[in-house]
Amino acid sequence: MTTLLLVRHASHALVGKALAGRSEGVRLDERGRRQADLLSQRLAAWSITAVYTSPRERAAETATPLARRLGLDLRIDRAFDEIDFGDWTGKSFDELAHDPAWPLWVDRRSVAQPPNGERFADVQRRALEGIDRLRGKHADETIAIFSHGDVIKSMLAHFLGISLDHLERFDLAPASVSIVAAGDGWAQVKLINDTTAADAG
Repeated sequence: MTTLLLVRHASHALVGKALAGRSEGVRLDERGRRQADLLSQRLAAWSITAVYTSPRERAAETATPLARRLGLDLRIDRAFDEIDFGDWTGKSFDELAHDPAWPLWVDRRSVAQPPNGERFADVQRRALEGIDRLRGKHADETIAIFSHGDVIKSMLAHFLGISLDHLERFDLAPASVSIVAAGDGWAQVKLINDTTAADAG
């Protein structure tokens, strides 16, 4: 069994305002840096053997304090990268509310695709392939994976047997932790959206 600590990156200036997507230079704000430090203190109590992160700056900055505290290398894994939002990258949610394709993204994630972006079903597929690969590499270990809200939600939906069309029924806050135990052909969700560090930050 592999224990997966799925961590959403901490706060940054665009949270709740715009789709950061794969924009360059989106870094943690002051609150996010506090959250990352609190996360490192909290998660250090686990016997974590590896720390993986999305290549986005905000995810790597959230993961770095934990990796440093544990004396582990920070491993970048593109399986857990943010969604490629294509033409929507960087747009505010006010702008997106007037885009005729936006309601499909909100309500029908199983078939949705941003203009010139990545199909959400493909996001889920690559993330789960990453989980399977790491589970084989880290059998009977605990690992931390720092990623993005919708990417983590796609994984949790799979493990819970929830349609991608229902992702708006639960939330993952910045700096939240979700936990999945995964074995050969089975998985069990142990925790969703623990916001201890987020609330304290």
